[in-house]
Amino acid sequence: MIEPTSRFWQLFLELFESLPRQGPGNRACTERALGLCDGLPPFPKVADLGCGVGGQTLHLAAMTRGTIVAVDLHEPSISNLRETVSSLGLSERIFPMVADMADTGLLPGSFDLVWSEGALYSIGMERALSVCRELLRPGGFLAFTDAVWLRDDPPSEVKESFDLDYPSMGRTADILALLEQTGFSPAGHFTLPDEAWWMHFYTPMEKRIAEMRKQYEADEEALAVLDRLALEPEMRRKYPEYFAYEFFTARRRD
Repeated sequence: MIEPTSRFWQLFLELFESLPRQGPGNRACTERALGLCDGLPPFPKVADLGCGVGGQTLHLAAMTRGTIVAVDLHEPSISNLRETVSSLGLSERIFPMVADMADTGLLPGSFDLVWSEGALYSIGMERALSVCRELLRPGGFLAFTDAVWLRDDPPSEVKESFDLDYPSMGRTADILALLEQTGFSPAGHFTLPDEAWWMHFYTPMEKRIAEMRKQYEADEEALAVLDRLALEPEMRRKYPEYFAYEFFTARRRD
C-alpha cells in the first residue's frame, strides 16, 4: 500500500469536511447507545471526542439537557460546528474546541459521559480508553464506535484498505476485553445497521466525489486520489460480511 501524500490529505480533508458525518452512524444509533447509559444525571456534562463537524454532537444536544464540549484537532471542522451551533442558538450548551483528544487539557473527572463516534482508534485504543477514563467521574459512561472484523479471512483488498489507517483493528471481543483491562465495565454493544453506513456517510461521499471529479477533471494527480478515496464505499458495497462498526457503551469502575 502506497503511503498517502500531502495532496492525498488535502483532498481527503476537502471531501470529509463537506460530509454531514465523518464516519458511519445515524440518529437512531446515537439514541440507542445513549439509552444503554442508564443512570446519567438529568443535566449531564458530555465530552464528544473527535467530533468532526458535529453530526452526532447535535443529536446528543437534542437527546440530553446538559452541556457538551465538542473536541476535534481539525480547526476547519470546529469552525464549521461553531457556525452551526450559533445558528441554532445552542452556544450556551455546545462548546466546540480545537484540541488533540489525546491531550485535551480538560479537567480530569469532570464529565458524566464521554462520547466518540469513529475517532478513538486514531490515537490507539488502549491509550484512548485511558484518556476517556481519566475524563470521567467515577461511575461515568463511555460510548464509542469502532470498526471491527467479522471474519478472520478478509480478501486482500479489504485487508489492505484497513491496514493503512487501522492496522491493529480487531474483533468485538478484543474491544470488550480491553474495556475490562482499562477500568471499565461494559454496559452493552450493538452492530450498526447497513443504513448507518450509507444514508449520511457513503451516499453523500460518493455524490461529493463525483462533483470533485468534475472540479479536478484536468488534474490527473487529483483524479488518482479521488479514485483511491472512492474505494472505501466500494469495499463496503462488495464485502459487508467481513467488517462492521460496533457501538460500545461502558461504565467507569471506581
